[in-house]
Amino acid sequence: MATVYIQNTGYIDPRLRGILFDMLEACAGTAVQKDTHVLVKPNLLMPAKPGQGILTHPLVVRFTIEWVLEKGGRPFVSDSPAIGSFDKILKIGGYTEALSGLDVPCRPLRESIRVDIGKPFHRIELAREAVEADTVINLAKLKSHTHMLMTLGVKNTFGCVVAFKKPEWHLGSGVDRDLFARLLVQIHQAIAPSATIIDGILALQGQGPGKSGDPKPLGMLVGSTSAPAADATICRMLGFSPDRLPTHRAAEVLGWVPSDITVIGDPVRITGFDLPDLSRLTFGPKPFQGIIRKHLTQRPMVIDGRCVRCGECVSFCPAEAVTLGDPEVSFDYDRCIRCYCCVEICPHGALHAADTRPGRIVKQISRMFSPREN
Repeated sequence: MATVYIQNTGYIDPRLRGILFDMLEACAGTAVQKDTHVLVKPNLLMPAKPGQGILTHPLVVRFTIEWVLEKGGRPFVSDSPAIGSFDKILKIGGYTEALSGLDVPCRPLRESIRVDIGKPFHRIELAREAVEADTVINLAKLKSHTHMLMTLGVKNTFGCVVAFKKPEWHLGSGVDRDLFARLLVQIHQAIAPSATIIDGILALQGQGPGKSGDPKPLGMLVGSTSAPAADATICRMLGFSPDRLPTHRAAEVLGWVPSDITVIGDPVRITGFDLPDLSRLTFGPKPFQGIIRKHLTQRPMVIDGRCVRCGECVSFCPAEAVTLGDPEVSFDYDRCIRCYCCVEICPHGALHAADTRPGRIVKQISRMFSPREN
């Protein structure tokens, strides 16, 4: 059994601090005591302003730290960003200003230790400070994701994989989206946060989770001791079955979705939230999958006029499928594994996931003969 707490609020709402305190007390009240070493783990993907809806809002982070300090705990704020220096993310994201006056270290996760997360991955490298903290408070962001549909509570702990180990895992799981989802779930269970708070006050829709996405105000915080329960509740609020979420399917297979979820609050049905269209990564007879995948499946593309050839996507691509061209980057779609890391980390929002023209035609024909989802 798990309880999911939902509160309607805003960043300028004078009740926000009290709402967060109550939610944290309900979820992590017994886990944080005097001298408890607490990792506060927000989503710090890249340098981005609070109004872009990409990062966990700095006030959510500040009030969480204040709650830990009032409990007598010893908090520290850490994450392993995809791009940009940690100090730059703190400054542009508003954390330097929001956390001023608080006695709390803020530092990137750098050192790894090997942890057995179970079959089929066994021992993998996770951030030492995340593993060795007495407890973790997981401050996720409600965002769409071009590879995993949504990045919510479970996926936020992938930030405990340090630096360039992230694209290595994308490459290791290849085009198997369900295998990557299982990896995410097993990492989450290894980190085992005592509380997950999902910042959906300003969410991100469309081609998230980076600067290609579009901010969308939802005005809600969601919290639980169970990230899979919180994620499933958000899916239902957005009007789609949790089974569409790859991490939810993986958590169900592993038996980590609570059979009984109690919702406290007002789970209002949200309409008009733009989800990315997850196309199949492989299909058709095996001898023809390479050709079909190259010409029919969705793939990363440059948005006309936006690419400034900064090279971030080139350095981050786990498959080495991106090269600096002129006047924009170019892709080797034979090598591309469709992880969409390039879309995620592009600092200029210059890339998006798009269907090929033949792929659009096939998809339209398929929809004509497919039953509509209720």
